[in-house]
Amino acid sequence: MANDALLNPIKIGRYELPNRVFMAPMTRSRANNPENVATPLIAEYYSQRASTGLLITEGSQVSKQGVGYINTPGIHSQAQVEGWKQVTQAVHAKNGHIFCQLWHCGRMSHPDFHNGRLPIAPSAINPKDKSFTQEGFKDTVTPHALTVSEIHDITKDFKKAAENAITAGFDGVEIHSANGYLFHQFFTNCSNIRTDEYGGSHENKSRFFFETLDAIGGAIGFERVGIRLNPSAHGFFGITIDQDTIPTFEYIVERLNDYHDLAYAHLLEPLVSVDQVPYAVKEIAKHFRPRYKGTLVINCRFNRASGNRVLEEGLADAVAFGKPFISNPDLVERIRQGAEWARWDENTFYTPGSKGYTDYPRLDG
Repeated sequence: MANDALLNPIKIGRYELPNRVFMAPMTRSRANNPENVATPLIAEYYSQRASTGLLITEGSQVSKQGVGYINTPGIHSQAQVEGWKQVTQAVHAKNGHIFCQLWHCGRMSHPDFHNGRLPIAPSAINPKDKSFTQEGFKDTVTPHALTVSEIHDITKDFKKAAENAITAGFDGVEIHSANGYLFHQFFTNCSNIRTDEYGGSHENKSRFFFETLDAIGGAIGFERVGIRLNPSAHGFFGITIDQDTIPTFEYIVERLNDYHDLAYAHLLEPLVSVDQVPYAVKEIAKHFRPRYKGTLVINCRFNRASGNRVLEEGLADAVAFGKPFISNPDLVERIRQGAEWARWDENTFYTPGSKGYTDYPRLDG
């Protein structure tokens, strides 16, 4: 029996979890139906991986306005709630725990998803990237800058989506506030040049996020809420780091200490190298662990050895694995046995059907 720190139990919020191996949220684009409903195939995918301490679903849009990619599931309609029920039931049947990641792509979208209307953002700044539409990749456009009233409406959408998630049987939700999507767009000067109460200072740039966190926690309980941040994101989805970026995230993380019942804060190590990027933090867990007193989940490019090490050094409380879970549905058991990890096929990450999704073999066949 392995003596891995990754295999030690952990309590988050109201839940006692059997290990500290979490499955990171990963877009898989299998909700290929007109209403973007989770399907029996999606239920099979998550249930195959239910031995992990916590499953965090792929981003699930909180409204039609939140869509930015084809075939991604939502959590805003009754049909979507019913679709997710089969997923949560399948996971719970294997004694697993599952949180729904709540998502709004903001400006990382395209008018094709919105009947010709512009995507939305804190400010009218084009990220100059690509959006994956039904007709393939298309250039992003200059978005519509949100009014204060529209910001408040999106907070309501997130609150309703969180309530829908609980109705669908999820154990909790994760607010997707990372990777260049809507909340992240408010955090950064490259996408937020507002001069009202939602721009400028650290407090103002994070106001929308905290208002939404308060609304969700008030509706379903903060012990059922996790959040995700990517402080050193740079060079994708129009996000660039400047001298104010890390101080903004330090403010956010330190303020999260006021939320004593929060399930967890989920931070990412840099997705791409930031060794040559001024003002970037290269070691996120090491930088932010002293600033956060709650349960810290760390993610990005960990393996068994480095995952155990970051826990043993006290720099995180759990580790979220992404791609390794695609090709290793029994990742926890492979860690326990010290078995080799299967390699994933990137060609099938976002394609329809079971190939590269539910057909990866387990150690036990």
